[in-house]
Amino acid sequence: MINRMFLAGISITLLAVAGCTSAPRNAPRGMGTSVHATSTEDGKLAGFTQAELLKEYRGYLFDDFLPSMDKYVIDHEYGGFMCNTDACGRNITTDKSLWYIGRGLWVYSFLYNRLDKNPKYLEVARKCVEFLWKNRPRDDIRWPSTFKRDGTIIEGPYSEIYGDLFLANGLAEYSKAAKDDLYWYMAKDILLKCLRIYDGENYRSSEKGIKAARINGQWMVILHLATQLLEYKEDAELEVVAGRAVDAIMNYHYNPSFGLINEELNHDLSRPEGPVSQFVYLGHDIEVLWMVMAEATRKHDEKLFDLAAERFKRHVEVAWDDVYGGVFCSLEDVDKNIWGNPQKALWAQEEVLIGMMMIIERRGYPWAQDWFGKVYRYVVENYPLAKHGYESSFWICYADRKVAFKKEDFTRVENYHHPRHLMLNILSLERMLEKR
Repeated sequence: MINRMFLAGISITLLAVAGCTSAPRNAPRGMGTSVHATSTEDGKLAGFTQAELLKEYRGYLFDDFLPSMDKYVIDHEYGGFMCNTDACGRNITTDKSLWYIGRGLWVYSFLYNRLDKNPKYLEVARKCVEFLWKNRPRDDIRWPSTFKRDGTIIEGPYSEIYGDLFLANGLAEYSKAAKDDLYWYMAKDILLKCLRIYDGENYRSSEKGIKAARINGQWMVILHLATQLLEYKEDAELEVVAGRAVDAIMNYHYNPSFGLINEELNHDLSRPEGPVSQFVYLGHDIEVLWMVMAEATRKHDEKLFDLAAERFKRHVEVAWDDVYGGVFCSLEDVDKNIWGNPQKALWAQEEVLIGMMMIIERRGYPWAQDWFGKVYRYVVENYPLAKHGYESSFWICYADRKVAFKKEDFTRVENYHHPRHLMLNILSLERMLEKR
């Protein structure tokens, strides 16, 4: 590990876990100053120069996350990821999920394409494709959802389109790594198939009871995939898909009466009546708005970028917990101020960091620098397992409002949002340093 600093005044105790005893470790990087330190002081972010922060990020990715993934989660024999793993690195089960294979395929392909041409990363991605290939479906049938370690199917398709879209996301990035356009076209075909399913009036009802609902989180994945595909090839059909997703998110799901994005709409994009019209899933909103900023950047649409940045800031402000820090995900009723599960998901915090870094890179706004510093400090002081003395360098996925760690609650390794955050912000910092 690099740049390890002990957090003043806090000792790390030995943890006795059945079959696993953790040894005291140095506290995670970046824990030397308060969460509430002024992030723009002396032109720094979260108390670091850009070069220092880049070193922090690269350490978290290359010295912590990737070695632990290699040791505990990646199935080097059969391919794919055994994400159902505890804090000690023990595989609770060896079953595998299409969601996490598709997401991991994207991570290791992107890592190889953008950050490090190490052939072992390409091999991890290749074995993901090999693992799934024998079970690929035909026509408008979706991919199986879960598998045994050797690839035997356990369950059929998910009831929603997320799983196939995550796989397509991985295939799109893998196409560049493998230098094979076949996977790009497969990803496009999967996206168009999912759209046909999504547009059908018999698509599954939402958890809120809306038949064939339009879901902001599903537009989010559609947009991200379409944008990624368009970064590699021009395609008029995909331009329409991306534009349609942006329009739905920014002009229909956005509710001007309270300045937030509704998670669910009727199939025709009209706003439903009743309590669901008050439902805002802030975690998805924050994530999708940086994706709109990314699409605006690709299209050189400065007006769209600024609108998305303004709404991004608004959603972070509403989601922030002024008492304990961090952002909440689920606002069940805006007018009644009723919140859902008060858990603090790591992924939601890291989506804030991605969006704020994009705004810092493109606009340099002081408010974005301040927010980045506050959220970065909160995350590195609360989520790394190193704080609790574990040898595995994973981060807590989900926690309660105070991020009180419970070893029995750690049952899955985050193999997508966390490394995506690290990689995207590494690239942003590198670009900013190069410009300077």
